Amino acid sequence: MRLPACLATLCLTASVALATPPQAEVHPDHVADRECLACHAEQARAWTGSKHQLAMQPATPDTVLGDFADARFTGKGEAAHFLRRGDAFHVATAGADGQRAQFPVTHTFGIRPLQQVLLPQPGGRLQAFTIAWDTQRKTWFSLYPEGANPPGSTLHWSGRYQNWNLMCGECHTTAYRKGYEDATDSYRTTWAEANVGCQACHGGGRAHTESARAVAAAGQGTPKPTANRALAGAHAQVDQCAACHARRTRLVEDAVAGAPLLDQFMPDNLRADLYHADGQQREEVFEYGSYRQSRMYQAGVACTDCHDPHSGKRRADGNALCTACHNPSPDRARFPGLLAKDYDGPAHHFHSAGRAGSQCVDCHMPSRNYMVVHGRRDHAIRIPRPDLSAKLGTPNACQDCHAERSAEWAAAAITRHLGPRSHPPHYGEILAAARRGEAGATQPLLALTTDLAQPAIVRATAVEALAALGSTSVPAATLRDPDPVVRATAAATFATRPADERLAHLPALLSDPLRAVRIAAARGLADIDEEQLTTGQRTQLHAGLAAFVAAQQAMADMPSAQLNLASLASSRHDPAGAERHYRRALAQDPQVQAARLSLATLLAGSAREDEAERLLREGLAHSAQPGELHFALGLLAGQRKDWAKAAHELRAAAALMPDHPRVRRNLDAVERYLQQRR
Repeated sequence: MRLPACLATLCLTASVALATPPQAEVHPDHVADRECLACHAEQARAWTGSKHQLAMQPATPDTVLGDFADARFTGKGEAAHFLRRGDAFHVATAGADGQRAQFPVTHTFGIRPLQQVLLPQPGGRLQAFTIAWDTQRKTWFSLYPEGANPPGSTLHWSGRYQNWNLMCGECHTTAYRKGYEDATDSYRTTWAEANVGCQACHGGGRAHTESARAVAAAGQGTPKPTANRALAGAHAQVDQCAACHARRTRLVEDAVAGAPLLDQFMPDNLRADLYHADGQQREEVFEYGSYRQSRMYQAGVACTDCHDPHSGKRRADGNALCTACHNPSPDRARFPGLLAKDYDGPAHHFHSAGRAGSQCVDCHMPSRNYMVVHGRRDHAIRIPRPDLSAKLGTPNACQDCHAERSAEWAAAAITRHLGPRSHPPHYGEILAAARRGEAGATQPLLALTTDLAQPAIVRATAVEALAALGSTSVPAATLRDPDPVVRATAAATFATRPADERLAHLPALLSDPLRAVRIAAARGLADIDEEQLTTGQRTQLHAGLAAFVAAQQAMADMPSAQLNLASLASSRHDPAGAERHYRRALAQDPQVQAARLSLATLLAGSAREDEAERLLREGLAHSAQPGELHFALGLLAGQRKDWAKAAHELRAAAALMPDHPRVRRNLDAVERYLQQRR
C-alpha cells in the first residue's frame, strides 16, 4: 500500500545542526506584557511577584537567589562549584562527557520553594541543573538525594530528560515554540515572553490592544475582547489551566489559549505509575488529574473560585477558603448539592481548633513533596478512607499525622466518631484488582467504563485497564461517551480489535469535533484497506493520519513519539520508515527497550539476523530488565536453528522472568528437542 501524501512528513531531510540558544521572538498577535499591565493596573499588581511572573528570568544579581560566592556542594555521585564573576554566574561540574568544566548560567528557573539554574548546551538546548537552591533553608541540595545519575545518563543534568526545551519550557514561557529539528536532534526554540504572562492565558492581545487605543482616541466604544473567551465557564477554565497543570501529551506545535484541551493535548489517565489505585497522587501529576476526580469539579467549581487568577494565591487563608461555600448557609442557587452544616468545628473534624488535623486541607487535600522540597496538595479533595488503605495499601490523610498507627486504627476511630457507615464500592477497589490481574476483574471494569455517575477520568482509566488485561470486550458505548477523554481512550484501545470491528465503529470518530479523538480513530484504521471506506471517510482518514503525524512531530524529541511514528510506518507497510524511527528512538534513549525489540524483529524478518543479534546484545548493557532481550535472542537463535544458543538464552530469560509463560513454553520445547537429539 502506498503512503498518502499526508504522511510526507515521515520522510525527513537532513539539515545542519543548530546551536542557536532559546530566545524571544516577535509574535504577530502578541504584544509586550507592559502594554497589558499599563491599562490593567489591579491585575498588574496581583501578577507582579507571582510564580507565573517569575517562572523564568534572565540570570542577574537580582534574580539569582542561590549562593554563588565560591560555594561548593558534594552529594552522592555529584559535586558542583558555584562561581560569580562580576554579574555573570557559572557552575563548575562534570559535563555530559564526564569531564569537569565551567558552564555559564543564562536563566533562573522557578522562585519558591526552590530555584534551579539553566545551563546552555549545544544544539540550542537549555539544561536544568539538578542541584537546586532551597529558597527557604538557604542551601544547595540535590534533586537526587539517593544518588545522582552519571554523565551519559538521560537523567544526568545534561541528559534528555533534564532538557528545558523538552520538559519545561512550554509551561514557563508565553507563546512557546519548541522548534525541534528532528533530523539533527537540535532546537530553534522561541517565546514571546520568558514568563507566564497575560497572553499565556488570555491569548494574543494585539487586536485587543489596538482596539483599546482606537476606543481611547475616539472617546467612545468598547475595546474588542481578548482572544480567549473560554475562561468564563468552569470546566473550560479548568481545561485552560490543565494546559500546564496536568500530566499530558502535546498534540500541536503551537498551542492557542482557549482552544479545547483535547484539540491541543491528551491528558494522562490514572496510570499506575502516576496514581495510586484509588486515584490519589503518587508521582508529580500537578492538579488536573486529581481535580477531575473531585465532586467539586463535577459540581462546576472553577479554579478561580479558590485561586486568584493573577496572583495565584488562595482567595482566603486557612479554613475560611473552604467555609466560604461549606457553611450553615450555603449558596444552593449555584451549588444545589451543598449541605447546611458547620464544618469548621471539632464536631466535624474531631480535632482541637488550631491544632494539626483541624484544617480542612489536612484531611481532604493531603500534601506530598516533589523535587524533594516542593509540597503539592492532592486536588481530588476526597473524604479520607483509611478502610480503603487497609484493603489496598494506599495512603490516607489520617496516617499522615498518626504515622505510628495502622489504617485499621484510623478506620475504627472514624467509626467511633460517626457510627457504622456503609460505603458503595469505590473505583479504587476495581482498579486495584485489575492492576493485580485478579481473576474476575473484567466484569467490574466493564461496568465502570459506562457508569456515567463516575468521573470521566475514572471511566477512561477503566477502559485502559481492560485493554491492559488483554480484554477485547471494551463496550462500543465508550466510543460515544459524552466526555472526549473517554472517547479518545476507547478509540486508542479499539486499535487492537479485528478489522471488522474497527470498521464498524471507528470511522464515525474520524469526524469527532476534537483532535485527540480523531487521531486515535485514524491511527486505529491505519492498516485498513481503504477500499472498504467511503470517499469521505478516506479523506477524513488521511486528515486524521496527518494530524497524528503532526502530533508526534510536536513531541519528536521524546522517544515515545518516535516509537509511535515507527509503529505507524509499519502499519502502512513502510519498513524503511519504521527502521528510521526505531533507530532515532534508540539514539535518543538507548534504554527504550520497546524500540530495540521491535527493530530487532523487523531486522530478523528482513533476513538481517546478524544485525538483529548485535542490536539485542548491545541492549544488554543498557537494560534494567534484560530478560526480554535474552528471550528475543533465544527466539532469534531458534529462527536460525541454533538450538544450543537458543536454550542458553532462554534459560537466561527464564532465570530473570520465572513467571513468564511464553519463555517457559519455548524453553521446554527447545530442551525437549535437544533431549531427543542426544
